[in-house]
Amino acid sequence: MTVKIDDLTDQIKHHLTEARAIAAKAENEDRDFTDTERTALNEHMAKATAAKDDLAKAKGDATLRSALSDLGDDIALNEKSGEKRTPSGLIVPDPQTSLGEHFVKSAEYAALMGTTANGQFGAKQRVQSLPVGYKSLVTGLSDTSGGAFVNNDVRGLQVALDAFQRPLRLRDVVTPGTTTSDTVDYVRMTSTTNNAAPVAEATSSAAPTAPGGAGALVNNAGGGYKPESALAAAKITTPVRTIAHWIPITKRALSDAAQIRTLIDAFLRYGLEEELEDQMISGDGTGENFEGLSNVSGVQAQAWDTNLLTTTRKAKTKVRLVGRSIANAYLFNPADLESIDLLQDNEARYYFGGPAGVGTAGTLWGVPVIETEAVPAGTGYVGDFRKAILWDREQASIQMTDSHADFFVRNLVAILAEMRAAFGVLQPNAFVEIDLTA
Repeated sequence: MTVKIDDLTDQIKHHLTEARAIAAKAENEDRDFTDTERTALNEHMAKATAAKDDLAKAKGDATLRSALSDLGDDIALNEKSGEKRTPSGLIVPDPQTSLGEHFVKSAEYAALMGTTANGQFGAKQRVQSLPVGYKSLVTGLSDTSGGAFVNNDVRGLQVALDAFQRPLRLRDVVTPGTTTSDTVDYVRMTSTTNNAAPVAEATSSAAPTAPGGAGALVNNAGGGYKPESALAAAKITTPVRTIAHWIPITKRALSDAAQIRTLIDAFLRYGLEEELEDQMISGDGTGENFEGLSNVSGVQAQAWDTNLLTTTRKAKTKVRLVGRSIANAYLFNPADLESIDLLQDNEARYYFGGPAGVGTAGTLWGVPVIETEAVPAGTGYVGDFRKAILWDREQASIQMTDSHADFFVRNLVAILAEMRAAFGVLQPNAFVEIDLTA
């Protein structure tokens, strides 16, 4: 038994040493892993995992945890079969659980915590991944940062972060899609011409009723000519864009699973979704921005007409008559929705129930209303948002590292969240931009 335990321990040490050497080389050269290095890392991790499982059967968990702690390993040894990963090894959450919950329950986090002493990271322990960017520090000490949440009250932290968030509902009304490519090709319908009409039977095959003959199409002379209709379409290629941000935290804060879960769910993932909603509306299509609805050519316009109610109703009509579509949502900035809620008749009675009513939060002209700061004040939108598609290339994923600037020597860790998606409008005239200013 002793020989077997020693052999397995040696195997684990060997594979972890090789893996650390690969990671250190990339870190020293200040670059990402190459495909060959990533493959080698995965192989060493898999072999170390197999050896660890065998060792666990031969030796109690407590003894194993002590042995692994002595190794000072910073690389995850567990591989959960149910987890999905991107080609670069990022964790992708199960849709039935939150991103933060998935992360703190993941094999990576468990293995990382298993290398700590009493659940706390030592100053010389490493956290290895690929870092980018910088934002304000979350620490377990400062009363103006993470220290404010040192009581580990998950709901308390959730409520605090909710104060800076807005409801996000645009995803609910657009058509969801997925892609495995870095670009998406789709057809955008720009116009249709319907010339369908009753046609009399041809009475002669002689000129001038032959195609191209003089007078052939005048009053359908000679009969038999079928009118031609037309569809105008354009092939659009849109790239998949990356939306990402990260925050630094202390290793002390990293040891608190409840706090990490809440920060991921209530801050990091929310931030991705908020920017996504902004891009779907106002992205200008330049650089790494989406082509948002406000910048798509062919979207109809509704000028101010009489008052807010008349203007918004006429915009809905344009969706129906010109776009030949059924509107499924209005989008309004909160300031404009307030103006609609405060409308009164000639006897100072509120149209939408006033303070005791439900306002327009539900519907306007029978169409659901979405209140969003993604739309600038003074402008609104109405349309059939099913004719816009959001393609998910890579849903929100999390990675972390201490290999950024001087983070290692300062006991800091960067937690990065990112997602990849593309957005496209299939039929621009099914949407109307509304001028809400008199």
